[in-house]
Order: sequence, then C-alpha cells, then structure tokens
Amino acid sequence: MSSPSSPARGRPARLDRARTLQTALDLLDQSGLDALTMRRLADAMGVQAGALYRYFATKQDLLTAMAERMMEGAAEAAATASAATAPAATADGGDWSERLTALARAARSALLAHRDGARVFAGTHATGESVLGFADAFVGVLREAGFGDDAAARALYTVVNYTVGHTLEEQAALQAQDGDQEGAGALRDAVAAGTYPHLSASLPALTSTDFTGLFEFGLGLIVEGLRARHAPPGRK
Repeated sequence: MSSPSSPARGRPARLDRARTLQTALDLLDQSGLDALTMRRLADAMGVQAGALYRYFATKQDLLTAMAERMMEGAAEAAATASAATAPAATADGGDWSERLTALARAARSALLAHRDGARVFAGTHATGESVLGFADAFVGVLREAGFGDDAAARALYTVVNYTVGHTLEEQAALQAQDGDQEGAGALRDAVAAGTYPHLSASLPALTSTDFTGLFEFGLGLIVEGLRARHAPPGRK
C-alpha cells in the first residue's frame, strides 16, 4: 500500500508547494530533522531532487517554509484560549498578561506538534503571514495595554526566545528518555558522587519531567518582570 506522500502507481508525480511542505513535515515527524534531506524528500515525492528547487532554492528555504507552516493558526488559537478563560466582564478577552501567556503557550504547542519543531524554527527567520501575524498580535497586546513600542518589541523577542529555547531542551529531553544516562539519570549520579548540598536538596525539581510546569514558571517570571518594569502607572 502506498503512503499518502507517494504518487499513485502508473501516474506521474504531482509536485506543488503545499504537498511538498506537508511531505517534509511528515518526514520530520517520522525520522527527525537530521534525517530530513532534499534527496529523501524528493524520493518521498516521487520526483528528482532537482524538481524541488522550483519551490525551495535551498534546504534552508524549505526549513523556513516549514517553520511558517508550523505557526499557522497559533495566534487564532491563543485568542480563543484567552477569551475562553477570561472573566465574563472583560470585554477585550482578558488583561494583557492573560493574552500574552496564551500566545506563548500557543507557540510552544505549535512547536511541540512536530518532532524537532523547535530546532526547525530556531534556525529560520520566517516572514510569512503566520509568523508575522503571531508577532503582530503579540506586540499589539502590549501596545494596547500602554507599553511603549520598544518595550513591546523587546518583550516579543524575550518571550519567543524563551519559548523556543525551552522547547528545544524539552524535545531533546523527551527524545533522550530511552537513554536515561543522557539526562536526569546522569545528573542524579553526578550530584550523588560529589558534595553539592544545594543541588541535592533541589534534585526532585531539577530532574522533574514536568516540562509544562517548568515552562509556566519561567513564563510567569517574564510576565511579572514586564508588569513590574514596563507597565504604565495604573495598569500594573
């Protein structure tokens, strides 16, 4: 039985940008970023590798398009989540911190939806509608709350970099769980073998696999820092 990415037997392969992107994401989920090559993608599409360059001049162009596709709907999902959890009396979908955290959570979910999603996104500078729409929604939340333009832009970078970095580590840890010595097990052994009283006391938290809890803790610190340092008087 042929896979969804393979052309039907006896028919010429149909190549288009959308199908190529979907096949690339399928391969990413199956085998990870390191195994995703233009040649392997071409084989899955049933075409010669050179045919892919009609849409993507380089592999980096492909990865940028994949990053853009990953973020499709993230801003809309965040708006829906924020409105669903906002107090009924709040007409604008919640205060700025609720809307900002909803956006950060949506970005993390979008990256976690694909194997090595954070690695793909981290190496790109996508400027398509999905990424720019997400960024515009984020900056808009803070500008509407009274933050200055510079502060809103810097907050965007801070939250996005935190989200991508955290998800990079999260996905790496999840992939290494079969070999525990590469992660929590190695840390436990190293702490036990030395004199690290403070690390020993904190070891349960340091080796926890509650990645959502860890993400929320860091996100909360950023939000509280923004509230304390940048929010205008009367809106803290």
